[in-house]
Amino acid sequence: MAEETIPIHYVCTHQEAKELIEKYNKFWVSNCGCREGNEKGCQRSRIDVCLMFDEGEGSSGSDKKEVDLAFVGAIMQEAKTKSLVTRPFRNEARTDTAGICFCCDDCCGYFVSPGKYDCNKGKLIEQTNMKECTHCGACIEVCYFKARLMVDDKLQINRENCYGCGLCVGSCPVECIEMEKKQ
Repeated sequence: MAEETIPIHYVCTHQEAKELIEKYNKFWVSNCGCREGNEKGCQRSRIDVCLMFDEGEGSSGSDKKEVDLAFVGAIMQEAKTKSLVTRPFRNEARTDTAGICFCCDDCCGYFVSPGKYDCNKGKLIEQTNMKECTHCGACIEVCYFKARLMVDDKLQINRENCYGCGLCVGSCPVECIEMEKKQ
């Protein structure tokens, strides 16, 4: 029987990413390798969004530098305003979280080439109150995992596709979406 490999990345909400960051007092940032490798650049966000908690950890991007907590806060704000998925990554041994990638559907390999890269789902899953939902579709644009779509002007949710990023929560104008622990 083949040993199962733990993916380097996993998904979490912005709040979970904030809680991870609060555990550390030193930070390094480099350019995102996906953004650098995309010939048109990234149309969604800035390039220097690969956050590391250990100077020895690597990144696929260039220009690694030490930054302060205010710089990290600016990345978190960018993630919120630009709807970036927080995808922490594990160290080489896959035993600890080593940093966080801030990913989008414009240039990040995970979304541009689905199936090419493996990623664990987060600990949370969406819960939509369909009685309060207005079927406006605002949540669909930020659901890069394709868990939400419109069918005959009605929101349809495929929870199997939900990775637990929570971007849909912040996009909902009637606040009918919450994140809950998976069963």
